Order: sequence, then structure tokens, then C-alpha cells
Amino acid sequence: MQRRTFLHLSFAAPATLAPLPMWAAPLVHALPDVAPGKAVLVRRQHDRRNQPFKFLEATFTVKVSGQDTGGRCVIFDTLRPAKVGPALHYHKNCDEWFYVEEGEFKFQAGQETLRLQAGDSLLIPRGMAHAFVKISEGVARLLLMHQPAGSMEEYFRTASQLPDQTLEARQNLAAKHDIHFIGPPLKPD
Repeated sequence: MQRRTFLHLSFAAPATLAPLPMWAAPLVHALPDVAPGKAVLVRRQHDRRNQPFKFLEATFTVKVSGQDTGGRCVIFDTLRPAKVGPALHYHKNCDEWFYVEEGEFKFQAGQETLRLQAGDSLLIPRGMAHAFVKISEGVARLLLMHQPAGSMEEYFRTASQLPDQTLEARQNLAAKHDIHFIGPPLKPD
């Protein structure tokens, strides 16, 4: 830890500062040193650039852009009305973290099948095959973080505009953005 950072956190923080929620703990190491006056606020259901987009029948809003963190991470908030999810895939160069805000999801992480509900989080390390699908009724909300950010934000925004949304149409684009498809999407059961 740099002494300057330590002093800034130790002496500049107000005594009434509330502790971070438990789900935010993994994010602390992902965020860069932020100079005073450089905080980034993005309201609920708003996108960092005021350009939310739809992908795989979900609405994506970028909460923290890779540009905000010097490429350390990107965080998406997704609203998911449909019971669909991405194909089984892995990333060579980034870890992916999920937090279920609302609803329930089925995940495949390596050979394991897991069910996550509101308040649960899951870290998928780089190189591990994974997929997920919403299994609850109504609209679900899932937060995703990629660390480092790589070009994930660019991938999702570009893929959302492809005229053909089939897996094959996304495959070539995905490989350029460290997404390697290796199997079909999960079924909600």
C-alpha cells in the first residue's frame, strides 16, 4: 500500500463514513486510487454514458466503465425478464464476478451446477467454463464485473447491435474480446 493512499484513507475519511456492504468487498481492490473530486455517480437504472442497451433479451447499464478504472474492471447492471443466458464460455484473461440483486439463477461453473438467489455472489476465475440462466418468474437483476475490464464493454455494446443475434453471428466477434464459446446455453429446467 502506498503511504499517500494510506494517509488519504486514514485521515481524510470522515468518522461517520459507513462501511461498505458485504457484496462490495471484492470491488475495493479493483478500483484505482481516485483523486479528490473524481467520484463517478450513476443512478439506478441509468447507464454511465446514458446509453443503456439490450443484449440477449436483457437490458444492460454500465455502472463502472473500464475507462473509469484505468481498465481494472467494468461493472454491468442487468435487468433480465426472459429465461435466457449466454452460451457456455470462458475468458483467458479476466475473472468474472456475479451478484444476484433480484430473482434466481442457475449457473454452471466448471463441472458444478449452482443455484443463486438474491444476495448470493459467485466469482468465476479466468479459464473456468461458465454459463447462467434466469430461473425465476418476473424480472431479475444481475450485476456482473469483469476484472480486468479488457474490451468487455465494447463487446456487449457492439454485439447488441448485430443484425443477426445467433450464437454463430456472435462467435467471431466474441473471440476478439476474450470470450471463447465451448457449449450451448443452459436451459432453465
